Amino acid sequence: MRVAVIGAGPAGIYAANILTAEYDGASVDVFDRLPAPYGLVRYGVAPDHPRIKEIIRALSLILAKPGIRFVGNVEYGRDITLDELRMFYDAVIFATGAAADRSLDIPGIHLPGSFGAADFVSWYDGHPDVARDWPLDARQVAVIGAGNVALDVARMLAKTAHEQLVTEIPDNVYAGLAANRGTDIHVFARRGPAQLKFTPLELRELAHSPTVDVVVHPEGFEIDESGERAAQQNRQTKQVLNTLMQWLGEPAGDKPHRIHLHFCEAPVAVLGDERVEGLRTARTELRADGTAHLTEQHTDWPVQAVYRAVGYLSSAVPEVPFDAEAGVIPNRAGRVVGDDGAVVPATYVTGWIKRGPVGLIGHTKSDAAETIANLLADRDRLTPAPSPNPDAVLAFLSGKGIVHTDGAGWARLDAHERTLGEQAQRARIKVVERDEMVRIARAEHRVAVSPPLVLAEPSGLR
Repeated sequence: MRVAVIGAGPAGIYAANILTAEYDGASVDVFDRLPAPYGLVRYGVAPDHPRIKEIIRALSLILAKPGIRFVGNVEYGRDITLDELRMFYDAVIFATGAAADRSLDIPGIHLPGSFGAADFVSWYDGHPDVARDWPLDARQVAVIGAGNVALDVARMLAKTAHEQLVTEIPDNVYAGLAANRGTDIHVFARRGPAQLKFTPLELRELAHSPTVDVVVHPEGFEIDESGERAAQQNRQTKQVLNTLMQWLGEPAGDKPHRIHLHFCEAPVAVLGDERVEGLRTARTELRADGTAHLTEQHTDWPVQAVYRAVGYLSSAVPEVPFDAEAGVIPNRAGRVVGDDGAVVPATYVTGWIKRGPVGLIGHTKSDAAETIANLLADRDRLTPAPSPNPDAVLAFLSGKGIVHTDGAGWARLDAHERTLGEQAQRARIKVVERDEMVRIARAEHRVAVSPPLVLAEPSGLR
């Protein structure tokens, strides 16, 4: 059995791993339109979260397994079509994920200065699709959302560039953050603190920066009966509430930046004529079922930039049915179905493009397991590929003038990137004189940068 997986993020890689483990005769090519694998783990995780990025080590071991091959820099729908894939593979699995921003239908949302969180995340993670520069001239910023992405955006906007020296951010991102004028980042959640999608670790991390105060505003801090039940039944909800209550009502300190957390405030309009000049919110009331309903109590916040972190959205895939409203490929337990409800032969789906952008890495594994189980159940009905030779598809791509990356090529690229990163890190330290580093560290009440960084190029420091 030869199978093509479209998308080299965790969903696609886990599907390849499970298939080759469950079926000895399976070989899998994992395609990606980018020359590098790992999807949102590479381009969607904040650079100051190396713990989460460690999953890349496990994914790289899977890609190195016999029977699994990475084929990068090949865009499905442009470089190769579904009919062309069927010449070389018995089945195709789509694992294209969700990388776009979900829209927010309020007046003014398209004004200059209003951004999608996914685009900002792509910028600070160095995604090749986004521009190298990002406007960071707003002093007061609004972040709309109640999940971990909203916290990531707020944290990256609030922390100083110097605190990111030990991360893997590209040079252009470091320079952009160093010019950031933001002082106050306001995070707005339309429901109460018990309905947040924050994880406890992400929330507590806001207070770890020596340059950032966290301010929990008491207005709208409501815990209704459904919230109390959620805290009793869910350990994470209880931990989030405990952390917030420790911060509740505490005045801001003397740190140069602040992250403000607002609850029961729903955005109803972005204000401004030619660019963002403010955000209007409406106070919400929580109902017994946990839903939030708008009131007539409005507040205008004088912000100069707005970031919406209201969820990711999958994009349609050429030649494959797509539910634009739900943002998924219609399927039954991983089997793709058409508009008439009939199963599309030899076509499968896994990950966020299958179920929507919810869940963690563990959900992605179980999701892939379900899809692969059904693919294997269908194996007697799959039509063998006319050209099963593994090299045939590579020759086909070469014949179209498409230069792809393979595992060895990606390893060379990765090594080159790491070398550039080490050089850039040393260069950054040389730019900032040591006495200036010490002055900043003392002013921010933090320990000076560790000796390995400061002493990396001692001749360039005073």
